[in-house]
Amino acid sequence: MGVTTQTDIKELSDSDVASPASAGLPKVWDAQDFFENVLLAYDHGEDDELVADEALARSIIPAGTGAHRDFSYIAPEIPRFLNDKCVGCMTCVTECPDTAILAKVVETPVLDEKLQEVDGQTDVEYLRQQFATTNKFAKVPEKKGATPGQFGIFVDPTKCKGCAECVEACSDLGYDALEMVEKEDDTVPVYQTGMDFMRWLPPTPTEYISDKVAVDMMLAEESLSPFVGGAGSCAGCGEATVLRMWLAAMGYKYGSERLGIVAATGCNTVYGSTYPYNPYTVPWTNSLFENAPADAIGIRMRWDQLGWQDKQLWAIGGDGAMNDIGFQSLSRMMASGLNIKVLILDTQVYSNTGGQSSTATYQAQETKMSQHGRVIGGKQELRKEIGRICMMHPNTFVTQVSAAIPNHFYKAILDAASFDGPAIVNAYTTCQPEHGVGDEAARRQAKHAVESRAFPVFVYDPRKGETLKQRLNLQGNPGQKDDWYTIRKTGEVVDFVNFARTEGRFAKHFDKEGNPSETLLAAQADRLANWHLLQEMAGVRVDPE
Repeated sequence: MGVTTQTDIKELSDSDVASPASAGLPKVWDAQDFFENVLLAYDHGEDDELVADEALARSIIPAGTGAHRDFSYIAPEIPRFLNDKCVGCMTCVTECPDTAILAKVVETPVLDEKLQEVDGQTDVEYLRQQFATTNKFAKVPEKKGATPGQFGIFVDPTKCKGCAECVEACSDLGYDALEMVEKEDDTVPVYQTGMDFMRWLPPTPTEYISDKVAVDMMLAEESLSPFVGGAGSCAGCGEATVLRMWLAAMGYKYGSERLGIVAATGCNTVYGSTYPYNPYTVPWTNSLFENAPADAIGIRMRWDQLGWQDKQLWAIGGDGAMNDIGFQSLSRMMASGLNIKVLILDTQVYSNTGGQSSTATYQAQETKMSQHGRVIGGKQELRKEIGRICMMHPNTFVTQVSAAIPNHFYKAILDAASFDGPAIVNAYTTCQPEHGVGDEAARRQAKHAVESRAFPVFVYDPRKGETLKQRLNLQGNPGQKDDWYTIRKTGEVVDFVNFARTEGRFAKHFDKEGNPSETLLAAQADRLANWHLLQEMAGVRVDPE
C-alpha cells in the first residue's frame, strides 16, 4: 500500500487511540502485537496466513485502525483543488463521507515559515497551491487588526473513493473550486506529501473557528478525532456523511472521552467494523438488529451507577432497525425517560440486506419486496412517519435532519445532545444503489428531498413550551407556509413528482411522455398531507378557506 510504515504503526499503537481508555482496566488485547502483525499482514495482502487469535474470537478491534486503510487503488480519478476559486465555505469537508478532504487554517506568517523548511521547489509550489486567500479567513481578520490566515484544502489519496460529491457540492454553490482529474503515476505520492504537510502544521487557531458558523467546527482537531475514516461504505454513501457530521459535532462539543455508541446491525456496522479496520476512536458495540435501544438502556443504567451521567450514549441504526423490527425496543427506550439518544439512518429501505421495503419506504417506490409490475406499481402502503410517532412519547426530543442543510443539522444534533432525556434524530440518508442515483448525488438528493416535502426537516423540543405549536419548529424548509416550494428564479414548482423524476426507484412510474402514474400521484398526495399536518402542528398552516 505504501503509506503505512513501521514508524506509523509504533506511533499509533503507543497512543491513546490504541490503548485501553483507562489504565486501571485490564488489558483485553495486545495493541502492539495487533498493529505490528495483524494490521500489517492485511496491508501487505498476507492476511490468509494469519491464525485466529483471542481478539478476533472476542470480536475486538482496536480503536482507530481505519486510519491505515488504503482506498487509493479504487477510483481512477481524484479531486483537484483550485485555490483561486475557493471561498472557505467548508462544504466539501462537511459533505465528504470518507474523511478524505480535510481543511486547516494557518496564520500567513506561520505558513511562510513552514514552507521555507520544505525541501524541493516542486513540493513547495504544490503545497502553496493548496492554500487559498479568502475573505473569510484572511481579509476580514486583517481588517479587524488580526493576523490573516490561509485556508488549506487537502485530499487524502488513501481515503478518497472518487465519488466526486465534493465537486458536485462545490459546483452547486457556484464556486467550482474542485474538479476531478485522472490519476497519474505520481498522483498518490504527491497528494500524500500534501497530507503529511497538513498534519505537520499546527492546529487551526481557535480565533478562526466561529461558533456562529457551525460548519467551521470541522477545522478543530476535536471534531476529527471520533471518526478517522477507513470505513468500507459505498462511494458517496449518504449514511457515512451523516455519521461523520454527527461525530464531528459530538467531538467538538463533548470530546471523544465522553461518547459511546451502540450500533444496530445494518450497513453502518458492516462498513464500520470490517476486520481489522475500525474507523471509530470511541467505545462502540454492535448489538442485534432489533435491540440497540434496549442494549443502550442497560449501558445507560450502568454508566449512571458509575457516576458517568455526563457521558453521551447514542444508539444508531437504519429505518429497518428502528422503524420496523426494533420499533418496540425504541418505543420502550423513549418511555424509560433515560438520557439516551438515537440516530436513525433513514434510507427508506433495508439497504444492507439487498434493498427490501421497510415501513419508511415511500408509496410507489420500487424495492426488492415491492416490485413494480403490470398489476401492482411498487409499494402500495403509505410511509410510516417515525418522527410524528416519537413526538407522542412523553418528554422526548425529536428532530428530522438532512446533511444537505448543515447548519440546521448541527444545531439539531447539539440540541438533541443537550436534552435531558430521550432524543430521536431521524436523518435522511441517500443510498445510491437502492435509490438509483449517482455516487456524487447524496447531498443533492438529500436537499431535493427536503425541498419537495418528501422529507421535511423539523425540531420538536419539549423545552420550548406546553403546546405543539410552541414545541415544533419547521425552520430549514423552504416556503414554510406554502404547499410546495417554488424556485423564485425559474418559477419551477418542486413537488414530490419533481423529486421522483430524479431517482431510479420511481422511474417506472413515468410513461414515454413523462406523465406520472396514478400510484405516484397518490404518493404525492400523501407527502402533501404529511406536510399539511406538520404545518398545522407548528401553527404555520394558512387556512385555505
